[in-house]
Amino acid sequence: MDIFEELRADHEIQRDLIARLVETTGDSEERKAVFSRLSEALEAHAAAEERYFYVPLMESDLTQDKARHSVAEHKELDDFVEQLEEYDRTAPAWLETARDLEHRLTHHLDEEEHEVFQLAGKALTETQKTDLASEYRAMMRERMDP
Repeated sequence: MDIFEELRADHEIQRDLIARLVETTGDSEERKAVFSRLSEALEAHAAAEERYFYVPLMESDLTQDKARHSVAEHKELDDFVEQLEEYDRTAPAWLETARDLEHRLTHHLDEEEHEVFQLAGKALTETQKTDLASEYRAMMRERMDP
């Protein structure tokens, strides 16, 4: 697998989790469990993606701006997660913020897949694409299965 396939696989997990999250209600065990999994997945993915995808892309003039933009979006997503951690899970603001997170997350993932990946495909060599995939997956395993 190359780095794009690895990232897309994790993006699909995130899309599934956020879709499930906004369907949960109140202070249910399901809401708690899905939010915990999503929060963990987003944190691990952002850290590994920044290290093994965006750092190399920042070294290329072709991809530097898109890479910086995407890393900034990771911070925005993290801010939404932090808000959700602070809110009462039964409050209307919780679900409203979860829906805002869903909107921002799906926008971010779509933008990466439709814009960043195309430029990155030109900036990275075939060897880099497979090497970065291996390093990315190793870091994800380490963070998700301690």
